[in-house]
Amino acid sequence: MGGIMDGTKQQRRGNTRQRIQDVALELFAEQGYEKTSLREIAEGLDVTKAALYYHFKTKEEILVSIFEDLTRPIGELIEWGKGQPHTLETKQEIVRRYHQALIDASPLFRFMQENQATVRELRIGDTFKDRMRGLREIIMDPDAALVDQVRCLSALFTLHAGMFVMQDLEGDPEDKRKAVLEVAIDQVTQAHRGS
Repeated sequence: MGGIMDGTKQQRRGNTRQRIQDVALELFAEQGYEKTSLREIAEGLDVTKAALYYHFKTKEEILVSIFEDLTRPIGELIEWGKGQPHTLETKQEIVRRYHQALIDASPLFRFMQENQATVRELRIGDTFKDRMRGLREIIMDPDAALVDQVRCLSALFTLHAGMFVMQDLEGDPEDKRKAVLEVAIDQVTQAHRGS
């Protein structure tokens, strides 16, 4: 019987951890990482600082855990991609899945965009660069012409631009997301066929 109870407690603990991450990220985005205190995060959750401390000892721990959790799908995508044949279908699927992973983690990427000094300090940026290299290796053929290698890189940058720059364009957010994905897939497709 202990097993069932432990599972429930574990799940509830997991939810608290996630709630802490969500509230913290919201506060970091609103008032800046530096200006946000653990006390304010606890107040935002309506828990004591001790309860918060049970899960995370520092703001850094919270931010790093948010980064690890929200970018885990990108790491999993790279692992999946490494085991796939180097076909156009694989590359298109990687672009589609990466696009979705970026959308799912968009609050984090907005934070990273606006708090680049913090990101550098906590070495989150290095991990992200490694992930970008991993993606690049999967969608780019090493012996492809330079112009096609640039097209593959541009596909990734198109997806990133879609997170920030495209918000200034007129139109329905869903239509903009579809347009961004379509352009990124076109770039990979053109690169795969060779110029």
